[in-house]
Amino acid sequence: MIPGVNPKQMKQMMKKLGMKMEEIEDVERVVVYTKKGNYVFEGAEVVLTTMQGMTTYQIQGAEPVFEEAEIQIPEDDVKMVAEQAGVSEDKALLTLKETKGDIAEAILKLSE
Repeated sequence: MIPGVNPKQMKQMMKKLGMKMEEIEDVERVVVYTKKGNYVFEGAEVVLTTMQGMTTYQIQGAEPVFEEAEIQIPEDDVKMVAEQAGVSEDKALLTLKETKGDIAEAILKLSE
């Protein structure tokens, strides 16, 4: 809220402007999914603000933790690395994940 403004007056002003604010109760976790990873907000407050027919969600009170997305490795890449390095597909997959999908680096690492 705005400092020095009576909360009751603020609600009246918002009502005149067609604004409505509402807090979502008992929020435990908010996750924002991206291609590179996820932003996780634990114990955040979520406030909905509706104005002129548009609703905005505001997350407040929590620092996000970034969880990097797990890389997706194509099955053909796993088979090729396993054959070239002479290892199991499980070991090839694990090494490909470690090398972030770099086939050449995975084969070199497994051939050492």
